[in-house]
Amino acid sequence: MMKALYTSATGMKANQFLLDVISNNIANVNTTGYKRVQINFQDLLYDKYVAAGSESARGIETPTGMQIGSGVRVVATNKVFTQGVPESTGRSLDLAIQGKGFFQITQPDGTIVYTRDGTFQLNSAGEIVNSEGLKLSPSVSIANDVIGINIGSDGTISTQNADGSSRSVGTLTLAIFPNPAGLESIGKNLYRQTTASGSPQTRRPGQNGVGEIMQGFRESSNVEVVNELVNLIVAQRAYETSSRAIKASDDMLQTTNRISG
Repeated sequence: MMKALYTSATGMKANQFLLDVISNNIANVNTTGYKRVQINFQDLLYDKYVAAGSESARGIETPTGMQIGSGVRVVATNKVFTQGVPESTGRSLDLAIQGKGFFQITQPDGTIVYTRDGTFQLNSAGEIVNSEGLKLSPSVSIANDVIGINIGSDGTISTQNADGSSRSVGTLTLAIFPNPAGLESIGKNLYRQTTASGSPQTRRPGQNGVGEIMQGFRESSNVEVVNELVNLIVAQRAYETSSRAIKASDDMLQTTNRISG
C-alpha cells in the first residue's frame, strides 16, 4: 500500500482538529473573559533510506541524506492569555482585570476554581456570586440596605449607606500561576489548577505584577474574528489538499494495478 495514503490521512485528521479549535474560538467570540486557543503541530517519524554523511559506493561522503516523513499530528492546544478589551457596562458588580490574574470561585464541594469572567451578582443572602451562583472567594456579603457598592482598583470593597457614610466590607484578591497555559478549562468560563499550571499565588490587585480591578467593565474575549476566518480558510485548503493527495495516490494505485493486470 502506498505510504502517501496514510501520510495524507494524518494531514486530514490534523486539519479537522484545527477546524474544531477555530470553530470553538469563533463560537466564543462574545463570551466574557474567553481566551482563544491555538494549536501546535508536530511532524511524525521519518523513514531513513540514506543517512546524511554516509559514504557512497565510490567512497564519497554524501552531503545530505534521504528520508521521508510519515505525516503530522496535533501535540498541544494552548490558551492564549492576552488581554481582552474592557467593555463598559455601568454595573457596579461587573469587574474586569486589567493585567494578570484570575478571580477565585468556590465550588459547592469547597474547592477553588478560577475565571476571568467578572460578571458578578448578589444572591438572596447578599453574597457576591457568579452567574452560576458560585461564591466569590474570599466571600463578601453586602447588606440589603446599602445604596451603592464601590470596588477600588486595589480590590477594596466598600458600601455606601443612605446617610452618606461608607463602610469597608472586604477585599478582593486575585490568583496568578507560574504557567497559566497549563490550567484546565472545565467550561462555564472556569479553569482548574493542574500540575502543569503550578500552585496559585493570591495577591491584592495592582501589587507585585497582578492586574488592577476595573469596576463597571467586563472583559471581552480576545478572539479576533478576521484572524480566525483566515485560519479557517487555511485549514480548509490544507484539508482539501490532503484529500487530493489521497485521490492522486489512489489514481496511481489504479494505474499500477491496470498495468500489472
